[in-house]
Amino acid sequence: MSQQADRIAALQRELAALSGIRASAIEKGELVAHAERDGLVALMTALRDDPRFLFSQMMDICGVDWPERGERFDVVYNLLSVALNQRLRVIVTTDEATPVPSVHGVWPAATWWEREAWDLFGIVFSGQPDLRRILTDYGFEGHPMRKDFPLTGHVEVRYDEDRKSVVYEPVKLVQDFRNFDFISPWEGITTLPGDEKVHEEREE
Repeated sequence: MSQQADRIAALQRELAALSGIRASAIEKGELVAHAERDGLVALMTALRDDPRFLFSQMMDICGVDWPERGERFDVVYNLLSVALNQRLRVIVTTDEATPVPSVHGVWPAATWWEREAWDLFGIVFSGQPDLRRILTDYGFEGHPMRKDFPLTGHVEVRYDEDRKSVVYEPVKLVQDFRNFDFISPWEGITTLPGDEKVHEEREE
C-alpha cells in the first residue's frame, strides 16, 4: 500500500469516530463519507476545527438528482485541508421539501454554492439568509438540473423590438418532433445517388 493510501485509510479510521457519520468508503482513491442530515453543522464544525482533520476550506457544494429515490437529492460537500494536504467528500441526502442545514456559518463561501444548489435543483437550505436564484433569471420557473425538467424549458425569453423590453413567452418549437424508424442505413436505403441514371437506361 502506498503512503497516500495509508494516509487515506488512517483518515477513514479517525472519521469513523465522529458523531453524524453513517458510513465511509474509499472510492477511486478518494475518501467519501455519508453523513446524517440533522447533525450536519456540528459535524462540519468538527471537520474544520479538529486538529486531526483541519478542513479549513469548503471547495464546492453540488447536487445530484436520483428521481427514483424517496430522498432524491445527494448534497455533496468537497472539503480541503491545506495544512494536512487531504481531501474529503461528505454526502447527505434529502427530498424536495426537507431542508438541509446551511453551513454558511462554518464556511461563509457556502452561501454561493447553496444558492446554486437551490437554483438548479430546488434543494432547500434552512438557516440560509440569502436563498435567491444565482444563475437563472428571477422569473425563471422550476429547477433546470432536475432530471424531470423538460429539455425545452417552460418559457423562452427574447427582446421585443416593438415593446423595447424583454418578454417571456411560452416555448414554441420551430418544427414538429421528427419520427424515426431506426432502420439501419444499410437496410433502409433502396437506391443510391446516381442510380437514377442506371434505371433510366434499363427502361430504354
